[in-house]
Amino acid sequence: MRIRRSALLFFAAAAFISTAANAAQLTVMKSPYCGCCAKWIEHVQQHGFTVKVVDTEDMAAVKKRLGVPDKLASCHTTMAGGYFIEGHVPAADIKRLLAQKPKATGIAVPGMPAGSPGMEMAGKEPYATILVRGDGTTGVFARH
Repeated sequence: MRIRRSALLFFAAAAFISTAANAAQLTVMKSPYCGCCAKWIEHVQQHGFTVKVVDTEDMAAVKKRLGVPDKLASCHTTMAGGYFIEGHVPAADIKRLLAQKPKATGIAVPGMPAGSPGMEMAGKEPYATILVRGDGTTGVFARH
């Protein structure tokens, strides 16, 4: 009986943690005229994230305020768990970021690579998700 209860408690806790991680709130700041941003939002919603959308005409000011390096800029900027998420970052990378909680300011997929979430098309180019550390240095977080 004791083993069953502890196993049940373990699985209930695991389900709660999994649901909490998947239900993370993303705040997406984007131009009201961008279609690929809407497709990326659909991607993260399909992977369990809830999304608050903030349309803005001045994305440059948003990126500057959040500390997104110019060389890593893309079309939309997202905030989650105290991190910025720049561009067409796959949902799996966001989940990993929020689970691992590295000492960083955010992650980015610079530009708009073909085949990244929201940029699905016939061709796919290899791309990387870049980690931006607190001191401004960068490194590869994931390769796709």
